[in-house]
Amino acid sequence: MFLEKIKTPGLSHLSYIIGSGGQAAVIDPRRDCEIYVEKARAEGLEITHIFETHRNEDLISGSPILADLTGATVYHGPNAAGEIVFANTAREGDCFELGQLRIEVLETPGHTDDHLAFVIHDGEYSEGPVGVFTGDALFVGDVGRTDFYPERKEEVAGLLFDSLQKLCGLGDQAIIYPAHGAGSVCGSGMADREFSTIGHERRNNPRLRISDRDEFIKAKVAEHHHQPPYFRLMERLNLEGADAAPRVIRPRRLGLGELDEIEADHLVDVREPLAYAAGHMPGAMCLPVGMIPAFAGWFLAEGDRIALVASEEDQLAHAMAHLVRIGLDNIIGGYVGVVPAAAQGKAMRSIPMIGTEEIARRLNQDRRDWTLLDVRDADERQEASIEGSEHIYVGELNTRWEDLDRDRHYTLMCASGMRASVAAGWLASQGFKRLDIYLGSMGAWKKRA
Repeated sequence: MFLEKIKTPGLSHLSYIIGSGGQAAVIDPRRDCEIYVEKARAEGLEITHIFETHRNEDLISGSPILADLTGATVYHGPNAAGEIVFANTAREGDCFELGQLRIEVLETPGHTDDHLAFVIHDGEYSEGPVGVFTGDALFVGDVGRTDFYPERKEEVAGLLFDSLQKLCGLGDQAIIYPAHGAGSVCGSGMADREFSTIGHERRNNPRLRISDRDEFIKAKVAEHHHQPPYFRLMERLNLEGADAAPRVIRPRRLGLGELDEIEADHLVDVREPLAYAAGHMPGAMCLPVGMIPAFAGWFLAEGDRIALVASEEDQLAHAMAHLVRIGLDNIIGGYVGVVPAAAQGKAMRSIPMIGTEEIARRLNQDRRDWTLLDVRDADERQEASIEGSEHIYVGELNTRWEDLDRDRHYTLMCASGMRASVAAGWLASQGFKRLDIYLGSMGAWKKRA
């Protein structure tokens, strides 16, 4: 038997290829899906089945593309809020044979109505399943979010509780293979490790330790999650089936002169926050490579013409890969060399970084012309906040910037300064000039003497 996990950085998406007897199945493939064909062929396997645990909200499914490459059949759950045009419907109790493996379908609604889990049985061993692909129902250390049906929030939370009991019934020995790991927007309490068993989760997962259904529902309804605008794009493309990813996931190299001529909708600086703050091109927003999966979908939309600015070529390639995986394909080019551009006379902007002493000093002065703007999650702010600060979640600045006064002085803060840099960069790209960033932010504030 062969089983390998393929992790997509940034999105913390976990997909899998499993095979036996010359056949293989892929679970929840990503859009740039040639990797599955390469791995299957390296093991002498033919991909014959593609299983989707649910209609993903945070990335484009590669199932229709992989099916075209391999001739494999795609299987998806019922109740998908629309026709999955590229998939057959799999239902509770359906079984699929791959050599000595048997894959059994469980319907596990709650995170989404169409959610399935795929249970792995090894024909050589009869004492219970060896593992289960849990999708976004059960993670390592957490369970799936249930906020996609706000008008039915108690109902779907209850459905997830029932689905989790069904998964626990598979036995403590079963290894779990979730669709996301720590850092994903699909959960907030996931463990850093990506391996566990039903038994370990049953004993240690905070949500699984809630044995009362009503108490579980209450806890899930009280959770707070954000839904970036690009989720709606993912929903549509994962019903219709997206086109294949670009063959070359590396943007066309732009010269300095071209940056002023290409008429991009967004100039996106993907360097690290300190580099951006020290000097960036006028109109550029700050979106470091590692933060693209979490925040690009708040500020960039389908069809927007995007130009990238980076420190080196590989940074451009990684940025484009992240954007392609969430359907933001219209990348018209990339530029490398901010310092050389400055040496050629290109005008630059900067955003000061300030520390705790300066924040404390300003808080004790007249604040009629200054706002300390906290861009963390509401849950983080509820745990601890700086008295006198105001709050707007970083993603919600995509529209709420219009409510702010461009002439006012804003200091952006978060937990460390990373998200604050994204927020400051967005405001700078919208014409705000009186900005600075609290470096260290809440972490530094808590450590002050």
